[in-house]
Amino acid sequence: MNTISVFINDVGVEVVEGSSILEAARKADVYIPSLCYHPDLPPPPMAKATHMVYRGSEQVVGDAPEKEFEGCGLCLVEVEGQQNLVLACNTTVTDGMRVYTDTERVRETRREKLMLILAQHPHACLICAQKEGCTREPCPTNVPVAERCCPKLGNCELEKVAEYIGIREDTPRYMPANLPVVRDDPLFMRDYNLCIGCTRCLRACQDLRGVKALGFVYCNGEVFVGTMAPTLKESACKFCGACVEVCPTGALTDKEVKAGEREVSLIPCKYTCPIGIDVPRYTYLIVQGRYAEASAAVRERAPLPSVLSRACARPCESGCRRGKVDEPVSICALKRFVVDHDNQVWEPRVKVASPTGKRVAIIGSGPAGLTVAYYLAKLGHSVTILEAMPELGGTMRYGIQEFRLPKEVLRRDLGEIVRLGVEVKTNTLMQESLTIKDLMSEGYDAILIATGLPISRVLKVEGFNLEGVLGGLDLLRDVGLGNYIKVKERVLVVGGGNVAMDVALTALRLGAKHVQVACLETREEMPAFPWEILQALEEGVVISNSWGIKKILGDGEKVTGVELIRCVSVFDQEGRFNPSYDESVTRVVEADMVIFAIGQASDLSWLSTGSIQVSELGTIKVDSSTIETSIRGVFACGDIVNGPTSIVEAVASGRKAAIAIDRFLGGSGNIDEMLVAIEKPSPWLGREEGFAYRRRVKMPSLPVEERRGNFAEVELGFDERMAVEEAGRCLRCDLRLQISQPPLPPERWLKFEDANIAVVPETEGVYQLLNENKMVIYIKGTINLRRELEEQLTANRKAKYFMYEEAKMFTMRESELLQQFLKRYGKLPEQNIGIEEDLY
Repeated sequence: MNTISVFINDVGVEVVEGSSILEAARKADVYIPSLCYHPDLPPPPMAKATHMVYRGSEQVVGDAPEKEFEGCGLCLVEVEGQQNLVLACNTTVTDGMRVYTDTERVRETRREKLMLILAQHPHACLICAQKEGCTREPCPTNVPVAERCCPKLGNCELEKVAEYIGIREDTPRYMPANLPVVRDDPLFMRDYNLCIGCTRCLRACQDLRGVKALGFVYCNGEVFVGTMAPTLKESACKFCGACVEVCPTGALTDKEVKAGEREVSLIPCKYTCPIGIDVPRYTYLIVQGRYAEASAAVRERAPLPSVLSRACARPCESGCRRGKVDEPVSICALKRFVVDHDNQVWEPRVKVASPTGKRVAIIGSGPAGLTVAYYLAKLGHSVTILEAMPELGGTMRYGIQEFRLPKEVLRRDLGEIVRLGVEVKTNTLMQESLTIKDLMSEGYDAILIATGLPISRVLKVEGFNLEGVLGGLDLLRDVGLGNYIKVKERVLVVGGGNVAMDVALTALRLGAKHVQVACLETREEMPAFPWEILQALEEGVVISNSWGIKKILGDGEKVTGVELIRCVSVFDQEGRFNPSYDESVTRVVEADMVIFAIGQASDLSWLSTGSIQVSELGTIKVDSSTIETSIRGVFACGDIVNGPTSIVEAVASGRKAAIAIDRFLGGSGNIDEMLVAIEKPSPWLGREEGFAYRRRVKMPSLPVEERRGNFAEVELGFDERMAVEEAGRCLRCDLRLQISQPPLPPERWLKFEDANIAVVPETEGVYQLLNENKMVIYIKGTINLRRELEEQLTANRKAKYFMYEEAKMFTMRESELLQQFLKRYGKLPEQNIGIEEDLY
């Protein structure tokens, strides 16, 4: 591409031929104000008016369809040899062109243009003398609410541009127009009273995204921006948020995005995932038909991808922003699809470090222990797993049943871990003959305890020792071992969690005719996953909510029934588990078998007394940062530390432990891996009629009548068409983070150095000194700004930046600024402390 020379304020700069003056100025690091220009959007004049838009239910018909948008007019500059000022955003540079961006004529014309904008926008706060430090409510000058600035004050682009240009004293007072404020649409709000008609939002929607849900009309020379139909959904909006991102005012605002947690709020699917799987990335790869690469993106954070694609708590789906539109994306089902359609093209990218010579023993092979084994083996350490049961897997093998997690699926993940060279010792029970001390004496450099919570809790109510009373985990473990016991016809399961649902469904498969679940919680309070509750109901399980067990009835030997008592609340006012009952309301349920699924406990009987600190709850105490127990070199993670959690949370705990153990062994603790290159996705989405009405693709399932008497997997998985269709429902929230920030005016503060002080006028005024963190440390009025700043430069070592303003009444202005600072921060600047009595 050819380059040409341009002079911006007499400074030469080489730019690509065809660039605009605004682009040339940016390259020269010269700021030109604009509210309609945005670096990611086409020039403002490329936007053309339509014939009609909606503002809520109000229809606005234009009188100049196809007319080009004229722009905000703030970017006017002088070009040598041209009589009139020109728009920098729409004027192409020529070789040798000389541009002047800050002449008196330019400044005054910009103020005139700004005045026209502010006349149609609330701006009382921008011209208020008490703006700095104002709490805004109540208003110290009693300005009507409709005339005040919006909550974006202090973080508003219009505000910053207005401060830079300067607001004319004859700017007319804003007269509220009572325009529509749309609050009912998902994810963001639209306040047309705050819209300045810059058209950024519609150019983002039309030209950046290709959705075309927004438009504008000219009506009596004024710009009206709106939707193409009464609602965003009807306008085919894809709710990507690009319009909100580029809006320079508070006209478009997010409903639930916190300023300090912006990325977390915008991509909740990724940040609610305990292991941080990049959900938007693999979803986009599915849409492109790149399934193995999508699987690789999952594997980068998940050493048990097949397990997590079937037995995950799915916090990502609870956070999914699509759920605010209709239903969340079926993220877990998509994960299963890519894992099941993986041709392992990522394998060559798996890196295993050279042997370190360090040995690690891992006690337990549940999700936490296996995760640690995977990462430490990849880091070059020699890993040995000690498992009490006949096979690896812990709760994944002996707790989760095959109708939810088939054994061959589990073996697939286990094989990837063992293939790294992990040594496995099954049927190895920690006991008096094999202790932590013994492992240390065998030369292990680190030991990890990840034994989980294998014991079923049983309520010792009257009759708990009758024949037919079981613990839920005991039943599931027996089935996992292949001992398909014959259950009775009438089974009552006590508990409302996932284990209770699995026990109920398992009992049906083992021959029970009638299965009932009794739990303390209401349906809404039940801790079981909603989809597990629905499956239980679908298969005929009866769920009795708000009932506790009073006693188990029997004939002296065997269970014959249960007496239940009405539970009126599960938690007390402090939120603690403390059930209360209505003793007058009871009922009897006939049952031949009672299975408790009310919680789990640890088995630390093999630990010698006092060797490792244990909490009152029976969990192992660890240092929260090093994951180390009270014995140096011995670590613990997973449920044995955190109490009952989900598989994905156990994997997250394992990741943290792997990092800590590697650091203990002298490594960096870096377990990150990249199995597929990260690509910048296209910002283009395209228009799709009815996008907001596309329902969640239903997971195909085994017919209910085919589930009894066998443990065949219930959920059958998406086919390719379903997966691509469901992935296409994603709102692509991550694309918003790729949108550039518009150029903002230079900061008001200057570096505290001779060159900057030399241009300060020798006149009355107030200066503020800031430290290296740009926090004000001193405010002072003076009769001679330059002279006193020169003195401060020599004497004040903490000052790194400064700002000043000319003020004839400098003592009054100093007092105002100090009072505003005190009101905002509750104290004076550190070098002003001690003068409080002089302020009033």
